[in-house]
Amino acid sequence: MTEIVHAGPMVQRRSMAQRSREVLRYEALDIAEELVLGCGPRGLSMRELAGRVGVSRQTLYSEFGDRGGVAAALVLRCTDRFLDRIETALAAEDDLYAAWVAAVGAAITESSANPLVKALLTGEGAAPELFGAESGPIVAAATDRSVAYLRRAFPDLDPDAVALAAETATRLTVSHIVLPRHPPEQVAEQVATVVVAILARDVEP
Repeated sequence: MTEIVHAGPMVQRRSMAQRSREVLRYEALDIAEELVLGCGPRGLSMRELAGRVGVSRQTLYSEFGDRGGVAAALVLRCTDRFLDRIETALAAEDDLYAAWVAAVGAAITESSANPLVKALLTGEGAAPELFGAESGPIVAAATDRSVAYLRRAFPDLDPDAVALAAETATRLTVSHIVLPRHPPEQVAEQVATVVVAILARDVEP
């Protein structure tokens, strides 16, 4: 009986501690993003971040490791949000063409609204010094998410064609974000047309 009596409070304490840690991490990354976008790469210092969050530097070191760990966490969160928006747009449409028009439009909108997304994709601003100059990891992650969606929504499609279509669509979209040449709506329609053309032989009329 004693173990049962003490189990509940122990679990509750761990749960509260976990929630507190998640709140700290969320707030720290929000402020870190503000510092990077407002002051450039040098604005992201552990001293400044700790002061803005209201915790000790040791607390931040325990959570993130170091400045590079904060930058890595920012990249991960930024990438996840970017990909979530694309996947949500894809899943909102039953038609393959309409789904890709929506997804490409969402990607372009998100990159325009979020300077950190654009910096990561283009290598501009704070990106090279803090995060590296390659957009490859985001391209790979977006391709994987797109492949997963297509396989769920259209299980009869050829897997090789799905992989080719997803990577082509992702690279074309990122290319437009890096160097816009046409209106976003036109780009979305063009990319969707390419995807459908690649998969045409497997898509039922």
